[in-house]
Amino acid sequence: MREGFRFSTRFRVRYSEIDGQKIVFNSRYLEYADAGITEFWRWADLGDLGPIWTQAEFNVVRATVEFKAALRFDDMVEAWVRVDRVGNSSMTMRVDLCHADTGALHAQVELVSVHVDLDARRAVPIPEEVRARLLALETKL
Repeated sequence: MREGFRFSTRFRVRYSEIDGQKIVFNSRYLEYADAGITEFWRWADLGDLGPIWTQAEFNVVRATVEFKAALRFDDMVEAWVRVDRVGNSSMTMRVDLCHADTGALHAQVELVSVHVDLDARRAVPIPEEVRARLLALETKL
């Protein structure tokens, strides 16, 4: 377990994700975070909310990666994922990418996403029922 997180998923660094020094390309850390978040949403199981969740659109407006140590070829990675904050029309997700065997933190990723109306092309409030469930996830620590 990692303090402050209830969910994690694991995967291995593949050859296609590394450079000539067998170090993971910087851009892959965001892909790893995306893979972790995808599994997090499966775990969170919000599908029972119906279309207000399944048809919701969230666009990433900010992504930050704080690199701590390089991940290398064949490392087993554990992505720890949580909802860090729920705003009126946005939410912040945090992903800690750790070495699965040692637990060492290799990178922290923060993604801020905004709930959008695709037709109007603007931010809209998160529906209250969805917001309540996201807030419950935020406090599942």
